[in-house]
Amino acid sequence: MHDGSPPRGRADRSHLPHSCGVYLMRDASSSIIYIGKAKDISKRVAQYFNPFRQDKNSAMAPLIRKVDYVPCASEREALIVERRLIGRYQPFFNSMWKDDKSYPWVKITLGEDFPRLLLARRRRKDGGAYFGPYPNVSAVKSLLNTLRRRKAFPLRPCRWEFSTSRPLDSRKIRSCLYYHTRECPAPCAGRIPFEHYRRIAEDAALFFRGRYGRLQGEFQARMREASARLDYEAAAVLRDNITALSRMGERVRVEAVAMEDVDGAVGASRAVTDLKEALGLVKPPLHIECFDISHFQGRQAVASMVCFVGGEPNRAHYRKFKIREVTGIDDFKAMQEVVGRRCRRLKEAGEALPDLVLVDGGKGQLSSACGAIKALDLRMPVAALAKRTEEIFMKGRAGSVILDRSRPALRILQRLRDEAHRFGLAYHTLLRGKRLFES
Repeated sequence: MHDGSPPRGRADRSHLPHSCGVYLMRDASSSIIYIGKAKDISKRVAQYFNPFRQDKNSAMAPLIRKVDYVPCASEREALIVERRLIGRYQPFFNSMWKDDKSYPWVKITLGEDFPRLLLARRRRKDGGAYFGPYPNVSAVKSLLNTLRRRKAFPLRPCRWEFSTSRPLDSRKIRSCLYYHTRECPAPCAGRIPFEHYRRIAEDAALFFRGRYGRLQGEFQARMREASARLDYEAAAVLRDNITALSRMGERVRVEAVAMEDVDGAVGASRAVTDLKEALGLVKPPLHIECFDISHFQGRQAVASMVCFVGGEPNRAHYRKFKIREVTGIDDFKAMQEVVGRRCRRLKEAGEALPDLVLVDGGKGQLSSACGAIKALDLRMPVAALAKRTEEIFMKGRAGSVILDRSRPALRILQRLRDEAHRFGLAYHTLLRGKRLFES
């Protein structure tokens, strides 16, 4: 985050990432005046400063002095984080521009004897099962319509109120179009056993909790068939349904964002911003991978790689390496090997490269890592952090960078280095223990 007070309408936005998340606008006193969400934070915030636009955004722009952000894994997570932060902080412009728009939930009325599947605008404590909310309303509506047409979960579409103890009037049953067209299993008329009907409702709940792989596969197969017979309209509908399914499967990591203390989440993004400025990077290093070598007098040499995303550990991407090509003590060659192996895998899999590669060590480790990356014809910023003096060596920079010990940029590099060392040492200890046990 930029800590100065830029000229009117000229807030620094270079630190904002082109990724999904929530942004917090602050005025000169650092008070939060607006909170919003975006698929691309950088592009969305830039719209507030467009001189050719005259709307509520342009009216707020002169007041903005700082922009914080909280990275999110998906649009759905950003929606939930945004709503919670607005509820907590009640920013002035969110309140002034507040409308009644709310995103829908899929509801299965499990509180009823004969549940229904429908959309609800508000989550209530009524015994029903709620799933969502879903920002893409049209996609979810399309999916529900498809589920009904395919009778994937044949639940009654009517709004009649009845139960096992209070049956529906027979005249209403005879007048029901759904009953006569068999678009409904007609539990009101006893056409389906009560236990069987409840099982369908429970299966639908499981589906909306994420167990939808089989149906998604069917949609994909039918979409390919529709495209092959040039029925592009049907293929487009199926494509939208697949999109809706994938949205329902988005992993929401709200627990990773300390809602009771949002300063922690914002602090992590500020550290990333400070690191961009301290190292002179082109963009904020949201995705950082750090490498460390561990061995005991040259034996059981291993390497570790830890990954931070948005300033926080992403343990699912941690990796361990056994050194294969180096014998004895040669940390430089070992670093070249593991960095090369990691980057080669990313390149072959077509996965995103890190915004910054950090290695534990000095100029030698830096040179080794850079050589491995260059050999693969890849380009990315590389830095090395020396333990003793906490000097930072950068690819393409003659001298070292020394940061104040209290600076967030240095602290996040130290966290990465220490975490990589801990992770590598644990792996090395495990291998040594296995060898001792085998001998």
